[in-house]
Amino acid sequence: MAPGKQILIVDDDALMRRSLALSLEGAGYRAETATSAEEALEAVAARRPDLVLLDIGLPGIDGLEALRLLRQRLDAPVIFVTARRRELDEILGLELGADDYVTKPFDTDVLLARIRAVLRRARQAPAERRPAPIEVGDLCIDPGAHTVSVRGQEVSVAPREFDLLLALAQEAGRVVPIDDLLQRVWGAEYVGEPQVVYVHIRWLREKLERDPQRPRMIVTVRGVGYKLVA
Repeated sequence: MAPGKQILIVDDDALMRRSLALSLEGAGYRAETATSAEEALEAVAARRPDLVLLDIGLPGIDGLEALRLLRQRLDAPVIFVTARRRELDEILGLELGADDYVTKPFDTDVLLARIRAVLRRARQAPAERRPAPIEVGDLCIDPGAHTVSVRGQEVSVAPREFDLLLALAQEAGRVVPIDDLLQRVWGAEYVGEPQVVYVHIRWLREKLERDPQRPRMIVTVRGVGYKLVA
């Protein structure tokens, strides 16, 4: 652990804020708290924390929308801490760029271990050697910078959309079966759930294709999968 890292706790539950702050300070972190998304955005602008613990069920602007706004202002990792267990919230949260997800009630030692792991990944990421960009026709995917551009214009994509596009780009011109995409992008537990891929392919086409209804980049091979073509 790196002592002195500043962590912002965003939760409207006063008892939870105090409990988390005491646990973090006892582990050597500096804790700051916010009761709403609006307060969190002010805190981020003023002090730029090293990590954010963010509750989904905030009053007013909820945690999911708060994460969108935070990502526009802060590159630090975010962990959702919430009582919501619905799988949709978890998947959506990670799509928006959350780095981890912890459900209440949780063991403090487990949370501290998650925080250490997320901070360690964040610290190591800039030192990793950046792979070369992949160009497929008008499309350029930069795995190192985690950016996508079409005809020279950068396009904003969610983390899981990026991973899916990268998986297709690494096999450009070849058909990638849907189960292979599920395994590579979401993990083995999602194999057999093709609708997850269908939805993300639709989102990618809406962002990348001139005419999403007649896609020319991401082509469907019916009954098999998809391929990325120049």
